[in-house]
Amino acid sequence: MKKVAASEGTRKMIETLIDQEFDASEMMRASMRLMIEQALEAEVDDALGRGRYERTPASKGYRNGYRKGRVKTAEGTVDFAVPQVTGTDAPFVSRLRDQLPNHSEELGRMAIEMYARGLSIRDIEKTFTDENGRCALSRTAASALTEKLWDDYQAFAARDLSGIDIVYLFVDGVAERLHLGQRREPVLATWGIAMNGEKHLLGLYTASKEDADSAREALRDLKERGMRDPILVASDGAPGLIKAIEEVFPHSLRQRCLAHRMRNLKAKIPEERQDEVLAMARAAYQAISPMAARNAADEFRRLYEREFPSAVACFDDDFEACIAHLRLPMAQRKSARTTNLLERLFGEERRRTKVIPHAFGEKAVLKLMFAALIRASQSWRRVSISDFEQRQLADLRLLLRAEHTAPATPHQPASLHKFSSKNRS
Repeated sequence: MKKVAASEGTRKMIETLIDQEFDASEMMRASMRLMIEQALEAEVDDALGRGRYERTPASKGYRNGYRKGRVKTAEGTVDFAVPQVTGTDAPFVSRLRDQLPNHSEELGRMAIEMYARGLSIRDIEKTFTDENGRCALSRTAASALTEKLWDDYQAFAARDLSGIDIVYLFVDGVAERLHLGQRREPVLATWGIAMNGEKHLLGLYTASKEDADSAREALRDLKERGMRDPILVASDGAPGLIKAIEEVFPHSLRQRCLAHRMRNLKAKIPEERQDEVLAMARAAYQAISPMAARNAADEFRRLYEREFPSAVACFDDDFEACIAHLRLPMAQRKSARTTNLLERLFGEERRRTKVIPHAFGEKAVLKLMFAALIRASQSWRRVSISDFEQRQLADLRLLLRAEHTAPATPHQPASLHKFSSKNRS
């Protein structure tokens, strides 16, 4: 029975971490360990002139197990397995291992970017080059390591979502420079809250613009990877996004991001009256029930339609989608009514792209965004969803499906006609 390479054991450990809630530092240390072990194994492959279990007529020396090594990094001490070699004409000494203590900061950078750009051969060579400019890895070994890291990213990006019951899905976009010398183009990001309260970054997608075709393709990818229809989907007011959400998730509530709406509303009100008018709008958007929200909206119109007609028009626009969250259990409404968390993640992503400003091209930008967002997402706090609230959500999911399939009647409440043309942006 063949023995498994140490790096393969570390890779399995990382896959296990990815599938569960984990500490960011733990993931960083595991990623650094994987890179070190893969680099050490590539160095041995290069020295012996063959891979594991390969035989060549001129081969001398063979692998003889592992010893334990460790290096101190900003994320803590990283333990790793050092392959041993015997049977060579001269004792084998790893040049790469001796350089590790002087490159711990670079290892940390690589641990992030291994999921960002796949790492170029130049990145690998630079990290494992000594003070005399000599690289411990041959170009062949560096190239092999680069391919392994890119494979890791691809596997993560295509992961199966069927085991995650997403109840709240959030979709938002950020403009990125995907092509050198051209205008910024949107990248759609999706994340969700599962029935057990865990938050998950789900996907990143380039788009020619936030149009229906691009958004539809992104949302369909989530379904193709096994994600069931969420109970609620939150987005801003981009018409393409709205259309795609209604088409791909017809059984889901559509929530208009209230943070975006309140900013739009604020811009239409004189500064001296903003506190008063926004408080009245907030009373409607955050009422105790959809019916109470509609009554509060009537009062808002009565008070301000003559004085601030543009503000009232903004308030009325897509109103039913603004109050969709009011059908959720009361404790869950705050978590589901905005896409604010994605906006904070985009701030972290922009901080990273300033550090690596030369990352252009769809793949480069997507991988870099993924690296920044996935690390930031590890600090997300779990949402508390009680057993009783889970039962409420399960019942609501069934009710929404029944509402979608039942024929509409003139006597149905307005809340059930959430996708009518009147309510679209």
